[in-house]
Amino acid sequence: MPLPLDLTIAIPVRNEEKNLPACLAAIGPDLAQHIVLIDSGSTDSTRDIARSYGVKVIDFVWDGRFPKKRNWFLRNHTPETKWVLFLDADEFLTDAFKAELRQTLQREDTKVGYWLRFTVYFLGKENKGGYFLHKLALFQVGAGEYEKIDEDQWSRLDMEIHEHPVLNGEVGTIRSKIDHQDFRGMSYYITKHNEYSSWEAARFLKLAGDTQTAQRLTWMQRIKYSLMRTPFLGPIYFFGSFFLMGGFRDGSRGFAFAILKMAYFTQMYCKIRELEEGNKEKLPALLNQETSGVLK
Repeated sequence: MPLPLDLTIAIPVRNEEKNLPACLAAIGPDLAQHIVLIDSGSTDSTRDIARSYGVKVIDFVWDGRFPKKRNWFLRNHTPETKWVLFLDADEFLTDAFKAELRQTLQREDTKVGYWLRFTVYFLGKENKGGYFLHKLALFQVGAGEYEKIDEDQWSRLDMEIHEHPVLNGEVGTIRSKIDHQDFRGMSYYITKHNEYSSWEAARFLKLAGDTQTAQRLTWMQRIKYSLMRTPFLGPIYFFGSFFLMGGFRDGSRGFAFAILKMAYFTQMYCKIRELEEGNKEKLPALLNQETSGVLK
């Protein structure tokens, strides 16, 4: 049996009883030195499931300001291992990924972090086409942390949503994919993206006056933010996802997936317009209504 890697896997959660068993089973018993659950007051069996796998549970209560869950963990429960991997409960490590992860972390390398690639499941099946999903979620402890956004309680999303880690050093990519499959159903999917679009609209307006943060955006973020004040981002995403990136290969599922993503980006545009046209007082109430704390 191989020795565990010099790695801590941190899983931020809230009410993840439907996804967590498969997530922990996919990790296996010998991949990482430590597996930690960062829990935001789950009211289902999430915590019991974690303990049944021998996973440590850390309680997190957000005060509405920086830091959020991942940065709070890095600052207050700094892993003793060389590497940390932030994994969501609806992300399942594949055998191919674990094999490449072992090879990557055991060799001498100058890189301080790695982009991870994901398969995307929709309506119970893996998408053959559409835009790819990747995240910078594996990095050396002490190499950096997630970008800072001072929200001052304009949302209830207690975890970093689309913030990227800002790392001091070279970053690589692990090519083998992780499976991304949420078992909580379409109602949760739609609710989640409604909450995300409110957060994105508020962040966009805040970022407009923050040139320092804007300079740290990835090239994909720069493209997205350059189009968010127009109604064209949604249709552009649909065209790119369904036609250019092969979403049509998934038939009606691919079409529905692209339509829902187009609606998500269109929601951003509409909420930005609403806020810019003098309804800024509605933002805290809007976010409080839409973000009921169901997200991690």
